[in-house]
Amino acid sequence: MQTIRSLLVVIEPHLMESFALKRAKEIAKASKAHLHLLIGDKEHDHSALLNVLTNSLITEGYSVTSRQAWHDNLHTTIIKEQQIEGCGLVIKQHVDDSILKKILLTPDDWKLLRDCPTPVLLVRTTKPWSNGVVLAAVDVGNGDEDHMALHKTIIDQGFRIASLTHGELHVVSAHPAPTLAVMDAAYPIDTEYEASFRAASKEFQRRFEISDERMHIKEGPADIIIQQVARKLDAVVTVIGTVARTGLSAALIGNTAEIVIDKLESDVLVLKPEDIVKELEQKV
Repeated sequence: MQTIRSLLVVIEPHLMESFALKRAKEIAKASKAHLHLLIGDKEHDHSALLNVLTNSLITEGYSVTSRQAWHDNLHTTIIKEQQIEGCGLVIKQHVDDSILKKILLTPDDWKLLRDCPTPVLLVRTTKPWSNGVVLAAVDVGNGDEDHMALHKTIIDQGFRIASLTHGELHVVSAHPAPTLAVMDAAYPIDTEYEASFRAASKEFQRRFEISDERMHIKEGPADIIIQQVARKLDAVVTVIGTVARTGLSAALIGNTAEIVIDKLESDVLVLKPEDIVKELEQKV
């Protein structure tokens, strides 16, 4: 997080309070990053609001620019502005959509997570990050090269945030129940799958220097397990990866990142593998 020089902060005038701006100020204060404020609206003029916010932030000592823009829809506007300004992180407040709306329409935040080349921080609370728990969600059962690269990105960012905020990094990984379990009441016998998962977990801990106390392995659906562990640890931010599915596969399968953002009480930082980042940059 220290290497990010510019933050794109999505300002939404209809919200009573900008959680995104509060979090951006906290990050910028610690990292000395530049703030670029964006309002996406084609119908109303928000120049007065942007001027007030910009002047106030400059008075407080922040480096700030601002713009109102519109490109077809909100998530496209955010992505185009991020590319124009070269911002290394998009910060946006997340407001839960109704179940009916999510059934009928793909939420804007889901579209942003799928299509934005840069990391996206969805802010859900104004609780300070300082001295808090940073939770990194990974899938230690997938040890192929692509997943390990994504895991490294998630853990590296988690460590950076923990260092920046004087917090503590914890890691969570969920594994599904094995299809066939051989269990004896007196002499429990792990299945081959469970043994393999435990071995992969130990190797993950060794590679990334994660102690047993900070490694949380649970059986169950990833979205449920991540939510449970985040609540138990009172995490201030959860770092998660996404494969950025689009089209029919996204509609049928969904992404854990998309499913979990409405369930978590913490902020959510969503990262992507490098190959997907390059692919999305080419599309933009």
